[in-house]
Amino acid sequence: MDNRIQTAEDCSVSRKQQKRMHLFFEIPLFLLITFFSYLEAFLKLFIPAKKKSISGELVLITGSAHGLGRATAYEFAKRRCNLVLWDINKDGVEETAEECRRLGATAHAFVVDCSKKREIYKAAEKVKEEIGDVSILMNNAGVVAPIDVVSTDDHDIQKIFEVNILAHCWTTKAFVPTMMRNNHGHVITVASAGGHLVTPFLVAYCSSKCAAVGFHRALTAELAALGKHGVKTSCVCPMFIKSDFVKNPSSRFMPPMEPEDVAKQVMKGILTNESMIFIPPLLKFILMLDRLLPDRSSAALWKLHELKFDYMIGYKDEEN
Repeated sequence: MDNRIQTAEDCSVSRKQQKRMHLFFEIPLFLLITFFSYLEAFLKLFIPAKKKSISGELVLITGSAHGLGRATAYEFAKRRCNLVLWDINKDGVEETAEECRRLGATAHAFVVDCSKKREIYKAAEKVKEEIGDVSILMNNAGVVAPIDVVSTDDHDIQKIFEVNILAHCWTTKAFVPTMMRNNHGHVITVASAGGHLVTPFLVAYCSSKCAAVGFHRALTAELAALGKHGVKTSCVCPMFIKSDFVKNPSSRFMPPMEPEDVAKQVMKGILTNESMIFIPPLLKFILMLDRLLPDRSSAALWKLHELKFDYMIGYKDEEN
């Protein structure tokens, strides 16, 4: 009995020693990978990244009746992709499809309410049966309620999360399994600068976009863990876009951009398999400062930034 106990203890000590030895080699390897990652990022500033071809791919874009969704659909159409366009706005999505056809692409318009899981699954089955397997999925549909969170209607909060993040899960479950079987595809998550840098009077929206950023990162890690390296992922994080999404946006450092200009940058990121697409690129630097600065300095930075948009304050202090 004593010999067996001694043997077990020796094995335990041996395993611990092996783990220490592994760690001894893994830490330098980590530092080496970090060094080459920085070197690669530096070289990319001077050497253009190789762009992939997406001609003939079947692309599905949610929220494609206007704004960034419409502008990005046009970019895909110019590259001779086959398009499946979803939106709750029938006239708008059909107008987008018509322009895509004029640009030389095949386009199919669907009226889909992305706040409803059953509608998403039903439309997904129809796409797979009648059109084919989606190989590029762009989760772009989004809603916002610019008002203080206490006064935001419960239904509006629920809908923000249904469209801005839960719909991503349903479309992913519907279309990504085929991409995984083929080990080929691309999932684009349209988040926001608000998924990294929050602002008052958009509490529910920023919360949903933080979830979207987390969804992208977790999905990316899961695909890698499963060995599906042929299925690429990108997360789009723009600042303000000139549209009716938020009224009268303004910023001292990052003024609102036209949807067409943002779509061009989105397409560049997709074609080079960029994981996190910050628009404008200055946003990445601002984000870095926000993470490194003390709280008081970070607050002063955002005051300097002068971020403005139209919002409502329904909250009333009963004591006043």
